[in-house]
Amino acid sequence: MEKKLTKSVSDKKIMGVCGGLAKYAEKDSNLVRIAAVVLTVITGGSLAIAYLIAGFMLPEGE
Repeated sequence: MEKKLTKSVSDKKIMGVCGGLAKYAEKDSNLVRIAAVVLTVITGGSLAIAYLIAGFMLPEGE
């Protein structure tokens, strides 16, 4: 069975991208969310734009 990156329907706060990424990487979703916030601040908001794009482009998973 191949792994596929999808948005999470059950573990989401905004769009489910961090929940889906955490499931794909087999990590805790809260750690992924904290890393996303920190990286968004460091990159000056560039990650927020990537998050929105991923939110609209990724299919919904389980």
